[in-house]
Amino acid sequence: MSSLTKLMISPHIHCGRSTGGIMRDVLIALLPATLAGTLIFGLRALLVVLVCVAACVLFELLFNLITKQAQTVGDLSAAVTGLLLALNLPVNIPIWQCVVGSLFAIVVVKCLFGGIGNNLVNPAITARVFMLVAFGSLAIPAFPVDAVASATPLAAEQMPSLMTLFLGNYGGAIGETSTLALLIGGIYLLVRRVITWHIPVVFIGTVFVFSFFMEGFDAVRALSMVMAGGLVIGAFFMATDYVTSPATPWGKVLFALGAGLFTCLIRYFGNYPEGVSFAILFMNILTPYIGRWTRRKVFGTGGDK
Repeated sequence: MSSLTKLMISPHIHCGRSTGGIMRDVLIALLPATLAGTLIFGLRALLVVLVCVAACVLFELLFNLITKQAQTVGDLSAAVTGLLLALNLPVNIPIWQCVVGSLFAIVVVKCLFGGIGNNLVNPAITARVFMLVAFGSLAIPAFPVDAVASATPLAAEQMPSLMTLFLGNYGGAIGETSTLALLIGGIYLLVRRVITWHIPVVFIGTVFVFSFFMEGFDAVRALSMVMAGGLVIGAFFMATDYVTSPATPWGKVLFALGAGLFTCLIRYFGNYPEGVSFAILFMNILTPYIGRWTRRKVFGTGGDK
């Protein structure tokens, strides 16, 4: 055999991107939502963001030191987890709960499973669900800050206007209210090819179609159900997580379809007005099975053995 012939496993071609580069793009894409949340809810929103990001980075740093593992804070994944968690929290949440949620996201969900690439579920989503169940402070604010810092409009009888929902000047989590800011960030990720269109488009489209029928064929009300709550931030920034979502195009479609259906079922028939976090968490658990069902057959083989 020629010495120029080398046999090795894939990948054979590297795209040139690193984990740190991808995470940096995600942080940049989240900047418009962070800025919008600060403008809408005030400087306390920025405090929540800074606490969550700093706590996540610190906990990953300490975990690696204690367990004598290589430091991974430089890949920026802990910073992304902290920012996503903060943007999914209400502005008036007690600071100590931000620290507890960050600890749960980084240590329990991420590091104990082997770090980035090995976690079964999305750390930020799982921490948000944990905090909702443990503290109950995400659905109803612990104390009033101002007229804007109220529960998600999905729990209210009167839905804000479409323009209000688009710009974000209403109650909800820090980073979920401004559809405009989230779309700017989502388009940035698509242009940079950090994510593909499959999950955001199918996820949001499924919720729109389901809501259209449930709301008596009212397109305006269905569009309101798309823009209200955490659907847009969930579809672009959390459901598209590389580790906890399928890698194949058809896998992404099935994943997003399931997430959209579960979101609507929880919204319309469950006890919580918002179902995005629960839906993504549930589909994260099904991701290995979806990946197995939709994986491509190896060329030259007759199928799975």
